[in-house]
Amino acid sequence: MSETEQQSPGENMRKVFVKTYGCQMNVYDSDRMADALARDGYQTTDKPEDADLLLLNTCHIREKAAEKVYSELGRIRQLKQARAEQGRDMMVGVAGCVAQAEGQEIIRRAPIVDLVIGPQTYHLLPQAVARARGGEKVVETEYAIEDKFDHLPQAEKKVIASRGVTAFLTVQEGCDKFCTFCVVPYTRGSEVSRPVEQIVAEAQGLVEAGVREITLLGQNVNAWHGEGPDNREWGLGELLRRLAEIDGLERLRYTTSHPRDMDDALIGAHRDLGKLMPYLHLPVQAGSDAVLKAMNRRHTADDYLRLVERIRSARPDIALSGDFIVGFPGESDADFEDTLRLIETVRYAQAFSFKYSPRPGTPGAEREDQVAEDVKSQRLERLQALLRKQQTDFAQSCVGTEIDLLLEKPGKLPGQLIGRSPWLQPVIVDANSSQIGEIIRVRITQAGANSLFAEPLRADIGSVTV
Repeated sequence: MSETEQQSPGENMRKVFVKTYGCQMNVYDSDRMADALARDGYQTTDKPEDADLLLLNTCHIREKAAEKVYSELGRIRQLKQARAEQGRDMMVGVAGCVAQAEGQEIIRRAPIVDLVIGPQTYHLLPQAVARARGGEKVVETEYAIEDKFDHLPQAEKKVIASRGVTAFLTVQEGCDKFCTFCVVPYTRGSEVSRPVEQIVAEAQGLVEAGVREITLLGQNVNAWHGEGPDNREWGLGELLRRLAEIDGLERLRYTTSHPRDMDDALIGAHRDLGKLMPYLHLPVQAGSDAVLKAMNRRHTADDYLRLVERIRSARPDIALSGDFIVGFPGESDADFEDTLRLIETVRYAQAFSFKYSPRPGTPGAEREDQVAEDVKSQRLERLQALLRKQQTDFAQSCVGTEIDLLLEKPGKLPGQLIGRSPWLQPVIVDANSSQIGEIIRVRITQAGANSLFAEPLRADIGSVTV
């Protein structure tokens, strides 16, 4: 088959399957890689066995992330071999943070891999694929000098529309905080912020394709400080105000934030912008000052609690979520009790919690005062029980509340649609599929284990400014 025939539309078009691990930023990155490959004649498929190119977009945050990737590659080796027996080639690529951390080691341990590409070089993916197609084993993990976002193409409107009425938009990458438990500064690099005009142009393109809600992403999204059209450095609060001016964009969210970067301008945006949803993911990780210091968080528990008070004073209906690590090296029983007290004080609507697991190359992994696994397990069980109760209590408090609901997708049963509340909970409501993309007024009638149920207040409602 000729190069021209392979890149023509229809059944001869090359197909790419992308498996995404980890956070929303990886979801965004996977979409952008698919967009870049589309220009090179690749069509996405949800069937790995049909793929001419199979990409694993990996995450390095969880325990034994690299080993899980190698295990997955073992299964893919069988798939690649089966295709070869049918006379069909399959290229295999590893992208993301494990790719950045492992580099050439992936090629050594898994010879079926044809290319390894880090998160800062996705704009070079089509060229890397072309080199791999020519027989070269490609490793692209050097931090590119140029801005990759300048070189990543915007998806076609029909592709954006197929992804739904909500979208992610990365505005900031990397981290300069160097928490002692975290690999992000080593895999994503230092903090980099995209300029305002670039972000606004991408947002406008999403809205023109039918997107109604955008979530801004960054490893430390509230550390964003991009160049404005006035050549002045803007902060996230000012960017949100600019994005709120886009006609047709009805809702804004952002994640993940660091307490040290929550400034007055951003808190003011929560107070003033109706389009900015009253939900904030603000990880604290621990409630003990000794543990926070050991983690290099550079704030105290009291700093965090006073910040929460300021945010709630500005936006009383705001819901908070957080991240917690139990069993960090040196954590005592008293330290853990401090964390429980902080949780009881804050009252979280949602939270994510994990046992500490050492990450090679991080300072925490080198400490000798590691906490025993059984102790970590007992602490996690207690902490999660408290967080589950708070989540249930918050969900129950929503019953009887009237909210504006963006209808996003079909539910499991005919005649049902699913949206998300202003506080990010899934909400199930009886509605027609033709209403997807509309914002309707509903009353919450019931709180389930993981979702809310609601009834429409008017059948013929159009868009409502949130």
